[in-house]
Amino acid sequence: MKITLKKKKISNGRLSIFIEYYKGKVIDLEGKAKHNRDFEYLKEFIYENPKNGQEKQHNKEKLAFAENILSIRKAEYAQGKYGLKNDRRGKINFLEYYNKKKDEHYESKGNYDNWGAAQIHLEKFCKHSITFEEVNQDFVKAYKKYLDKEALTKSGQPLSANTKYTYYNKFKACINAAFEEGYLSENPIRGVKSFEMADSQREYLTFNELQALYKAECKYDVLKRAFIFSCLTGLRWSDINTLLWSEVRDEDNGSRVIFRQEKTDGLEYLDISNQARSLLGERKDPNERAFKGLKYGAHFNSEILRWCMRAGLTKHITFHSGRHTNAVLMLENNADIYTVSKRLGHKELRTTEIYAKIIDKKMKEAANIIPELKL
Repeated sequence: MKITLKKKKISNGRLSIFIEYYKGKVIDLEGKAKHNRDFEYLKEFIYENPKNGQEKQHNKEKLAFAENILSIRKAEYAQGKYGLKNDRRGKINFLEYYNKKKDEHYESKGNYDNWGAAQIHLEKFCKHSITFEEVNQDFVKAYKKYLDKEALTKSGQPLSANTKYTYYNKFKACINAAFEEGYLSENPIRGVKSFEMADSQREYLTFNELQALYKAECKYDVLKRAFIFSCLTGLRWSDINTLLWSEVRDEDNGSRVIFRQEKTDGLEYLDISNQARSLLGERKDPNERAFKGLKYGAHFNSEILRWCMRAGLTKHITFHSGRHTNAVLMLENNADIYTVSKRLGHKELRTTEIYAKIIDKKMKEAANIIPELKL
């Protein structure tokens, strides 16, 4: 791992100082290399172009401070890497360290919320005074057993398989980071098997069901347009609800929406069909929501179910089913899985592969391959 001092521009001609922990490259499922980095922000700045002696002196002092921190971090990493015991770091509070790691993910709301949800169970499991001296493989195994056998949801139900998988992975990421940073001389996660991720059922509409739903009456026109728009574009509720007219582009060769995903904070450029564009209606003020009046709550959720009943559908459809419907319809109409994955904003191809299982044509053909019996 390379540990270096970095700077980036902030406001008023200043540079923020931070430390980069470069851990090399990883290869994703598409065969693309991605850099694996962590950052420690020192909450200090220097002037990019110091204008006087005072600003030059300020830069000199802050850079000296940053270099000292850099030297300490390199020494601490060497202690962790070579198994040298760091008595001072062993006495650091584990839960406070976990909270610090959680806060590093504040820019990604979905990830940050998962760290927070996992933290609730971690704090229920162990005493608040626990230090890294007490974090060993027995502790890891005990926490995994707690998630599997004792942990409950707010409604008093056992955790689902995927929730166990998510919470344990946040705990695992915290332990791995602690080892990398020298808080642990050995990595207690190694040798402990993680939870398996289970395939969850994804309710979706077929083309004919979507057609029937479009013809059926919905009490709220904005809800109807927004849900059909999700089915045609794959956008999440959160992104549709916050979509502004300034993010909708009508261009010579079609329309697209340029927006920042609420879940991942990634900037997306999504081309949409003419039919999807027609659901937006006439262009309004740039700062006005495209689906003005759309609300989230039990009342609108119940109306989706009543709307489905009017269309003769018995499936338990939620707004998120629109996103699932979009993925299935694209794959059924011969869109390649990489394009579908990119349009949905999935970070990993395996997330999209779940939809490929739903429409596996070979499996459907195999169901009728045996000749009919003469009964």
